[in-house]
Amino acid sequence: MSTIVSVQNVRKTYDGGFEALKGASLDIQEGEIIALLGPNGAGKTTLISTICGISSLTSGRITVAGMDIGLCYRKVRAMIGLVPQEIALEPFETVINSVRFSRGLFGKAKNEAYLDEILKTLSLFDKKDSKVMALSGGMKRRVLIAKALAHEPKVLFLDEPTAGVDVELRKDMWNTVAKLKGQGVTIILTTHYIEEAEAIADRIAVINGGEILLVEDKAALMARMGKKQIRIELLEPVQAIPIKLAPYGLELAPDGGGLTYTYDVNAERTGITGLLNDLQAAGLQMRDVQTQQSSLEDIFVDLVQEDGA
Repeated sequence: MSTIVSVQNVRKTYDGGFEALKGASLDIQEGEIIALLGPNGAGKTTLISTICGISSLTSGRITVAGMDIGLCYRKVRAMIGLVPQEIALEPFETVINSVRFSRGLFGKAKNEAYLDEILKTLSLFDKKDSKVMALSGGMKRRVLIAKALAHEPKVLFLDEPTAGVDVELRKDMWNTVAKLKGQGVTIILTTHYIEEAEAIADRIAVINGGEILLVEDKAALMARMGKKQIRIELLEPVQAIPIKLAPYGLELAPDGGGLTYTYDVNAERTGITGLLNDLQAAGLQMRDVQTQQSSLEDIFVDLVQEDGA
């Protein structure tokens, strides 16, 4: 895949001296879904705003399809669709007219068939003649996406697209994003729902304090940093972990009724066989054994905590 968006050593400093971006660099590949994760104030929205040309950068360079955003602003902006966090829609306008207006802003010729197709993809077609004020919050967010797609952009930014949306609608939105990717749209997603990134993203970028900590293929990241745990429920609680079991780094449950063993999924030897044998030798009897693998959320929290340490 070729690079469609390139962010190189971008810095953004506001008038008061606050540095929101500190040399951020990121290459986004054509046709991928990349999730930009970070805590509040990490710089996610600022980064999106600078790429979209809403906010000027202090230094560095951003290109879209090889075009510098400063030198070719109109051409670059026409390639980008942006779905903002805030729902800002004309309440008394109909859905279809809202979408038509967005298309017209970019000087695109009328194409009712294309707009109808967008509304069908977003399950909005039966609401096309409804006023925006009559729609639910989830439907309004879909209208925002329809407006962002109206001018046929090659790159779509989704800034917290499912905030305040119930679980069922959120999963519908995931399906919609997958359809858009199938149509060749490059998607950059920011979200507080890390399971969202885990479900639909191809790559993960983690940003904190205005710096991008890593950019990595999702599956590779989870394989590299993911850990597995074995939770052992004991037949009888213990007050302390036997000295013989100290090398395993076990954690004792507060009530003494269970042990947790964490191991690297990529290690040549997990140590599980030795642990089970040593448990028996120490006179501990097991009631139950369960395994659990770390999620993307666990990895994200660890990364951010390490960065802040």
